[in-house]
Amino acid sequence: MASQDWFDKDFYKTLGVSKDVTDAELKKTYRKLARKYHPDSNPGDDAAESKFKEISEAYSVLSDKEQREEYDQIRAMGSGARFSAGGQGAGGFEDVFSRFGQGGGQRFQAAGGFEDIFSMFNQGGGGFGSGRFGEPSGGYRGYGGPTKGADVTARTTLDFLTAVRGETISLQGEDGTPFKVKIPAGVADGQKVRLRGRGRPSPDGGERGDIVVSVTVRPHPVFTRDGLNLRVTVPVTFSEAALGATIEVPTLGGDPVRLRVAPGTPSGRVLRVKGRGVESKKGTGDLLAEVQVAVPSHLDDAARDALRRFQELEPEENPRADLMAKARG
Repeated sequence: MASQDWFDKDFYKTLGVSKDVTDAELKKTYRKLARKYHPDSNPGDDAAESKFKEISEAYSVLSDKEQREEYDQIRAMGSGARFSAGGQGAGGFEDVFSRFGQGGGQRFQAAGGFEDIFSMFNQGGGGFGSGRFGEPSGGYRGYGGPTKGADVTARTTLDFLTAVRGETISLQGEDGTPFKVKIPAGVADGQKVRLRGRGRPSPDGGERGDIVVSVTVRPHPVFTRDGLNLRVTVPVTFSEAALGATIEVPTLGGDPVRLRVAPGTPSGRVLRVKGRGVESKKGTGDLLAEVQVAVPSHLDDAARDALRRFQELEPEENPRADLMAKARG
C-alpha cells in the first residue's frame, strides 16, 4: 500500500469504530464485516469484494500495534499534507517525515529511494512492500490474514434409538482414513454436527476447515420426536374410554408404564409421562401418549345387540353440534 493512502484513508471510519477502540472490539467488528462482505458470501459482486478489501486493509493496519501507532502519528502530524513526486516544496516527503527526527529539509534522492524512507518506521526492517508498512498478507487475495481451510461435508444415517441416546460412530475421511465421531444425545433428523479442525488444510497457514456431518434419522415404527418429547399413539377400546381404565404404554428402550385413562376420555387427549422423553444437554423431555379410541371392525350378534340397546339409552345430544355452529361462523 502506498504511503499516500495513510493520509487519504480513514481506517477507523472504514471499520466504523472510534480511535480508542479496544483490540477485542476491533476484532469483533472486523469479523462481522468480513462475514458480510466476503466474496464467498457475495459471488460475482464486485462492490462487495472491493469493500472486503478495504476493511481487510484497514484491519491489517489497526490490528498491528506498531503499525497503528505509526498510522496515528502520520495522520495526526501530516494532516492536509500531500506527497509530490519530486519531493519539492511544501507538502513534499521532507515536510512530513522530517518530523520523525530525520532532520528538517532533508531530501530523499534516488540513491535512498522508498526503502530508505520507510525504513525510518521499521528501523531497517524490510522496507516498502515487506508487509510491515500496511501491506496485508495471506487471506483472500492477500487480505485479512490467513484463511481457514475448506469445510468437508459428510452424511450418516442413524436408527431412532441411537439418535435419541447418542453414540460414537466411525466415518471415513476423504483420504480413506477412518475416524470416530461422537453423535450427541438427542440429535434430530436433518441436524448437522460440526467437527472442528477435521476438514481440509489452509492454503496459507491458517486453521484447518471442519467436517460437517448431516444426520438422517430412520423413522421409528411407534415413536416420533416433538422437540425433546417423544410421542406415541395409544389405542383404547370404547368401553375403556367411556368407563375409564388403567392401561400399559410402551417407552423407548425401556419397560412400559401404566397410565390411568379417566372415564369419558375422548380420542386425541394426551397423557403425559414426565421425564421419559429425550435426554440431552438442553434438558429432558416427556413421553406424550395420545389416546385413540379404536372402533371394532368385527362384531358378533350378541355384541351388536348390546350396542343397539346402548344406543337407545345414549343421551340425546349431537356431538357435531358445536362443529356445525363454528362452521356457520
